[in-house]
Amino acid sequence: MKGLLNYVEGNSVLHRMNPLSKLIIALLISVSCFLCKGHLFLLGVILVNLALAAVGGIFNRALGLLKTLIKLSIVLFLLQVFFIRDGNILLRLPLNIYITDMGLSFSLLLVLRLMGATMPLTLMLSLTQMNDLSNVMVEKLGIPYKYVFVLITAIRFIPVFMNDMQAIMEAQTARGVEFDTRNIFKKIGLILPLCVPLLVSSVKRIEYGALSAELRGFHHRKKNSGYKQYGFKVQDIGGLALFTLLLVASVFL
Repeated sequence: MKGLLNYVEGNSVLHRMNPLSKLIIALLISVSCFLCKGHLFLLGVILVNLALAAVGGIFNRALGLLKTLIKLSIVLFLLQVFFIRDGNILLRLPLNIYITDMGLSFSLLLVLRLMGATMPLTLMLSLTQMNDLSNVMVEKLGIPYKYVFVLITAIRFIPVFMNDMQAIMEAQTARGVEFDTRNIFKKIGLILPLCVPLLVSSVKRIEYGALSAELRGFHHRKKNSGYKQYGFKVQDIGGLALFTLLLVASVFL
């Protein structure tokens, strides 16, 4: 998961697409996951996400993201499957705990939706430069720059904070702190004190960023301040048409 949202350079079809097209495609895929109630369809959407990652040259990153989502999905699956009592009982356990067919179906549907809807936006952000994304949101969508700046800054700071946390953990490990323990409660107790130095460094970064934005004329930024033009090309129209069909298919399936 390290460097998950960092931009990956390349010259693939996805790299050359309009940032707005990639944003819309990610939204279409995510909405398709919530409209469809078919398990096989959702599994196919996950495979489509992996195929898009392979085209963009970030297949290994997509696999790492999928592994993390699977771990989270196992926890959500267990929380759901044991608390849904409707349907026919498939397995009865001690303490009046049992698994029903409706509970199993709904829990599986939930985790498949989680994986299918989370991957597209993350992968598209990995293939899009943040400057291009902010410019196209201001130019094409007409969103005020100050709101776009807040959103893009938050996205940019996620990998920065992750790197800071990793550096703090490595420094503590060098001092003899063992973060490899399997006791989840002990691990939480070790990580919580690290939030204080992370918060201090975060506040300093935010202060420096605000000062830098002021010096670069943040309040004078307008809709036509960008120098790049973001037109729609053949690959944009083709991609939007293809995933619009996916959205339509999710409704009928």
